[in-house]
Amino acid sequence: MSSRNIIVRILSSIWHGLDGVRKILHLLLLLLLVLVLFGTISATPGLMPQRAALLIQPVGTLVDQLQGDPYDRALAELLGDAVAQTLVQDLVDALEFAKTDNRIVAVHLEMSALGGGGLSKLRTIAAAIDDFQTSGKPVIASADIYSQAAYYLAAHADNVYLNPEGMVFVRGYGGYRTYYKDAIDKLRLDWNVFRVGTHKSFVEPYTRMDMSPEDRESRSRLIDQFWAMYLEDVELAKGLAKGSVDDFVQNMVAHASASGGDIAIAAREAGLVDELLGHVEIRETLKAIAGEDKHDSTLYAAVHSADYLRQARLLHGDAAQDENVAIIVAAGEILDGSQPSGTIGGDSTALLLRRALADDSVKAVVLRIDSPGGSVFASEVIAQEIEALKAAGKPVVASMGSVAASGGYWISVVADKVMASPATVTGSIGVFGMFPTYQRTMQAIGVATDGVGTTPWVGQLRPDREMSEDMKALFQLIINDTYDDFISGVAVRRQMDKQAVDTIAQGQVWSGSDALQNGLIDELGTRDDAIRAAAELAGLSGSGYGQKLIEPQLSPTEQMILDFLAVAKSTGIEIATLVDAPNALETFANGLQQLLAGLSKFNDPKGVYSHCFCEVD
Repeated sequence: MSSRNIIVRILSSIWHGLDGVRKILHLLLLLLLVLVLFGTISATPGLMPQRAALLIQPVGTLVDQLQGDPYDRALAELLGDAVAQTLVQDLVDALEFAKTDNRIVAVHLEMSALGGGGLSKLRTIAAAIDDFQTSGKPVIASADIYSQAAYYLAAHADNVYLNPEGMVFVRGYGGYRTYYKDAIDKLRLDWNVFRVGTHKSFVEPYTRMDMSPEDRESRSRLIDQFWAMYLEDVELAKGLAKGSVDDFVQNMVAHASASGGDIAIAAREAGLVDELLGHVEIRETLKAIAGEDKHDSTLYAAVHSADYLRQARLLHGDAAQDENVAIIVAAGEILDGSQPSGTIGGDSTALLLRRALADDSVKAVVLRIDSPGGSVFASEVIAQEIEALKAAGKPVVASMGSVAASGGYWISVVADKVMASPATVTGSIGVFGMFPTYQRTMQAIGVATDGVGTTPWVGQLRPDREMSEDMKALFQLIINDTYDDFISGVAVRRQMDKQAVDTIAQGQVWSGSDALQNGLIDELGTRDDAIRAAAELAGLSGSGYGQKLIEPQLSPTEQMILDFLAVAKSTGIEIATLVDAPNALETFANGLQQLLAGLSKFNDPKGVYSHCFCEVD
């Protein structure tokens, strides 16, 4: 056999091999496309009953933006490991669609799994419930146990039912912290703290063992207002006498004792709930209104709000038009760089704002802010992008959610108009920095650090060396200058005297109502009010504009992977079994990582922060 024939055969074999690989790849690609097609079909909501109750069953915490990267979050949902959160706007939209949908004959608020949510968020959903009720359709609320947030929403229903073995646990508003000063001293740590603001309390756990009088005064004023709002709203919605809810909460033991120790009966006797009904009785009550489920006669005809909302949005189409008001949500702590949803990244949020700037269909922007602040550097990066939008003739309206304080206020005040809810926590205009060192701890165990440098700054900002007096002085100068920039910016943008701003600054927190009186905001209003205000500033007509939500998107590859996994799950494959459960060491490491995350997440390049301890539980 000639060498030429051997070479030809080798080349021919290689060609046939490559051709076979090509065919296999084509088949795999075709299979993948078919799976994606089936995934799309399976994701399309099925036909809902012609007569049904809308089941609204919020879980976890009410939020303006779901936490985490969209891909990671979607994957966690497929694995059944997602963070328990419910989008406020999803509930509002579902109620709005259902109001005029003849197929929806009632709403069932099943509130057992709702953990909490800011009062401003509760008010937004309650307003949507009240608006739905103008249709004449009943709203039924039920729960095994009503949390404080759950009961607020339930009070707006036509009938409020409680499980006979359940309870209504309304506990009021407040906030407690853990203080570490004595532990820091015992560990021989030097926790160097720099701040401006008599009420700037974020650093207090590291400098004292109790709440400062200034923080106590500021926080007491805030929680007293919120509690008064909660009580007034609930009593008005439920038709209860003024002071009756506060009496029940303050004297819960006495009310329970008078009912033979049964807290559920005590709630009924106090008028907080209408009847005590178990699960079977609840289903029978709703069957009498909505009819039986066609597949299971023991159930009532219902459609879950998530399924209903997907179908309703498909039927009503895209809310965007040729001219739009863009909505960008900035929720969570403000950190430098790119961050996942539920955290405000200086770079990632700036990117969303630039997308609005580059989009010719966007004529105005509503920045929905729900943040206690964080990195000053990242806040200023975002503020600069807002200024760019304004310079391009695209007005910006800041719409404050539950919290828009410290850095959250920093990015709000740049807008053309600032709006808040009466129950918003805002202000906290102050600045701080912290740098702990542990050289004394090391010395106690026989470890030292030494070296040389050409300037006094070499070797500074090392946690194993004591901060020099010059370094401390420089750090405090930077903090002072940043605070001066903050109040100067507020004074210019709010057209206020700088000294007047300083008087209401100093780290003090304010309710939205107080912020309006103090000149820190322009109006009290909802997210929808902010959208209308932005449209008006842009000169858009009442019905001649749309809305465009600008948010992080899945890449095509990520979407394809999720579609593939969704199809696999729909065929009966349990995706969670494909992932190894964490062992004991990994579980411990994950817990330790979460514990340390509170400090390790701070990443401002200059170490300067405007952050508020704004928790109002």
